[in-house]
Amino acid sequence: RVIVGISDYAQDQLGDITFLDLPEVDDTFEKGEQFGAVESAKSLSDLYMPVAGTILAIHAELDDDPEIVNRDPYGQGWMIEVKPDDPEEFGQLLTNEGYMDFLSGMERIE
Repeated sequence: RVIVGISDYAQDQLGDITFLDLPEVDDTFEKGEQFGAVESAKSLSDLYMPVAGTILAIHAELDDDPEIVNRDPYGQGWMIEVKPDDPEEFGQLLTNEGYMDFLSGMERIE
């Protein structure tokens, strides 16, 4: 299973999250397909699947308190749980170190 949410960097860039549009349990998505959207004080942003799979669970508390994502993006701020179609896709995901390198490259561009 894969727990999907957004990074601390992403929630910080978005600002206060006011609404999440998330899929339904048993919906299926391809890798890279939009599965939802996040609305914040600053913008409306699409959410994309990191792996192909089927939605097993939705974090229902986010309906009433979407700012949980701002407070705890790596813990209670999870959005969906996914059963991946192909576990080998895990090897294509960024590690934390790879993500930090990616972000440092973005900061140099800005």
